[in-house]
Amino acid sequence: MILPRGERMRELRIFQIVLSDRFRPSLAYMVKKQGRMVKHLCLFSICIFTASILISGCSHLNEGFQEANDLFNQGSYKDSLNKYEQIIEKDPTTEDRVLFEMGIIYAHPKNDQKDYHKSLECFQKLIKDYPASPYRQNSEMMIFYINNVAVKDKMIATQQAQIETLQQEVKGKENEVIALQIKIEALEQKVFAYAIRKGSVDKILIEKKARRLMLISKGEVLKTYKIALGGNPDGAKERQGDNKTPEGTYVIDSRNKDSRYHLSLHISYPNERDKKRARELGVSPGGNIMIHGLKNGSSLVGDLHAEVDWTKGCIAVTDEEIEEIDKIAPNGTVVEIRP
Repeated sequence: MILPRGERMRELRIFQIVLSDRFRPSLAYMVKKQGRMVKHLCLFSICIFTASILISGCSHLNEGFQEANDLFNQGSYKDSLNKYEQIIEKDPTTEDRVLFEMGIIYAHPKNDQKDYHKSLECFQKLIKDYPASPYRQNSEMMIFYINNVAVKDKMIATQQAQIETLQQEVKGKENEVIALQIKIEALEQKVFAYAIRKGSVDKILIEKKARRLMLISKGEVLKTYKIALGGNPDGAKERQGDNKTPEGTYVIDSRNKDSRYHLSLHISYPNERDKKRARELGVSPGGNIMIHGLKNGSSLVGDLHAEVDWTKGCIAVTDEEIEEIDKIAPNGTVVEIRP
């Protein structure tokens, strides 16, 4: 049986309010993600929910229908279907309504064991055997949407399979990249070890803004280090006590293994240009600029030292790094310091 038109419209209005409050955000999100494909699925879900509410409205007229509907509302879809089959056996005159409700259950979005084929069979049988049934029009609508949803499901499954295949390919490429990186690092270590044995570094390039020191041999960068500079790093050193790191071209002219800072390599600052500028300014250019490690007893600080510029104008690396530089950069090695 069907509720009077007024009551059916009231039930439908209630459903629309619930849909607006509870489902519309999720539907909007799905539409944004999948476009037209998901719009069809959303409309199909709306039809299912609407039909569910309409058919549940008259279940109070029959105890068997009420029990089947309660099972449906509890999510016990298989038990609900069994109950409807029992209803047909007891009262064949209700078959058109039972077919409609079973079709809804078979196609319901929350039914993990939904079966579109069986749902279509229910609706098609209803239309064929009961052409005058009040459920005929809704059954035709459900057939239309189920056919569309079935096509979309296949398309989605195909796309998901393609995505999974691409993800596997990407993962394989990532593993290849990691393997290549390991090989590159191993080769770099071999090249650097060879350079240490040969003492072949001919230039140290320091880029103040980038806070990095590079060991260069025959135009190729062998290794790069993070550095800390003078506490006032911007601009070239002009005078003693300005805490600036020089800018220009120099050489390593000596080394001090008894320095307060680990393995200090002295840079030939000031050069003639620096001295001329200082004379023009009427100041002392200063000196004693080094590439060195950490202050004695502070080796545990490690890489963290490079988080702040803390020297009085020198270039600082870790103790392990200055030991590498000391081995590969003999006196006479060019030191270029760029802004």
